[in-house]
Amino acid sequence: MTKPMTKTQLLAALADAMGGDKKTANSALDAIAAVVAREVAAGGAVTLPGLGKIVCRARPERLVRNPATGEQVTKPADKQVKFTIAKALKDSVNA
Repeated sequence: MTKPMTKTQLLAALADAMGGDKKTANSALDAIAAVVAREVAAGGAVTLPGLGKIVCRARPERLVRNPATGEQVTKPADKQVKFTIAKALKDSVNA
C-alpha cells in the first residue's frame, strides 16, 4: 500500500495541472473546501463532478453500548457527513 498524498503534494500536482503556481492552487483548494463545508453545514449536498457527492444526514437518537462497562447508553441525535463515490471514479479505479 502506498502512502496517502499530502496536502503539499496535492498542491504541487494541482498547480502543475492548472499551469499556475502553488499559491493559486492553495487558494482554489481552500475556496472549494470552504464552499463545501458551508453548503453541507446548511443541510445541502455538493456534487464534485468525477469524484462523488457530499451530503449531511441526520441520525436519530439511539441506544449504544459502552464497550468498557457493557452499559446501554442513549446517544442523542446528531448529524453525519457522508461521501458517495461517483461511478466514473469507481470504474477508473477498477479498470
